[in-house]
Amino acid sequence: MYLDNGVKEFKSYDEQIDLLSERGMDVGDRDTARTTLQRVNYYRLSGYWYPFRKQSKTGREDDFYPGTRLSDVIALYDFDARLRTATFSVLTPIELAVRALLGHELGRVDPCAHLDPGMLGPTARRGDAYSNWLTGYKFELEQSREDFVEHHHAKYGGVLPVWAAVELLGWGGLTRLYGFAPRGVQDAVADVCGLSAPQLTSWLKALNIVRNICAHHGRLFNRVHALSPKLPPVGRQPDLDAVATDWSRTFGQLTMIQFLLDRLQVGRPTFLPVVLKTFPSVRAVPITHMGASNDWSSASPLWNR
Repeated sequence: MYLDNGVKEFKSYDEQIDLLSERGMDVGDRDTARTTLQRVNYYRLSGYWYPFRKQSKTGREDDFYPGTRLSDVIALYDFDARLRTATFSVLTPIELAVRALLGHELGRVDPCAHLDPGMLGPTARRGDAYSNWLTGYKFELEQSREDFVEHHHAKYGGVLPVWAAVELLGWGGLTRLYGFAPRGVQDAVADVCGLSAPQLTSWLKALNIVRNICAHHGRLFNRVHALSPKLPPVGRQPDLDAVATDWSRTFGQLTMIQFLLDRLQVGRPTFLPVVLKTFPSVRAVPITHMGASNDWSSASPLWNR
């Protein structure tokens, strides 16, 4: 029901439980259901019960398929929370390694290569992308209270060499600086990652979105991602070839992470496999909704951890 101003009418926790029950969901113990809705917003949970809603020719209906249980919805929600935490955790050492590699290779060009588009690649000299990046970098520099920034202010007038400057960049800023770098620098970093420069560029952009989903507590496990990675030619990386997935699905994106952990020799490559093995047994939503095959854990050395 909607109010005169078009906004949905407020519903108490008990009214929300009644509505779910009327639509065919087995809510189980009402006290437990009420505690759950106090802990997790009704509309956050709605993304997890969406696959349980009946499908018609015009789209999803409000009513649920027979056998839908709130406990299964919560199991998927809790799994997704574990997956987000694990994914964010294993992305961190990849980010730090790319920072170190890029700062080192750009430093070979010039200690202040990041401050002069003439020392960077052609992308830095087209449009206003580089100037926007530089404005953002200077803002981060002004706001920073890091000891190494204070040291450079005191001793070098506040000009950070690129190998220090990269430590102020988030994943997005790092990805853009990589895109601005000369091709030789891009190739050197990408080679350590087992990829070509265009491939690594696409991977960094795709994983930036994954990282943001995790950081903002978005639904991850069954998402279809807007960016798919550019992949090496078949035969170049056999452990990637062995993974049967839609690379726009979450399992494909997680496989990219497993690959980079392996090639960069960082982080805990056993962490994601352990979490994926806790995927709940929910008949209506199998692990294939992630883009994973039923034999995902044994099909490739990247996942056989």
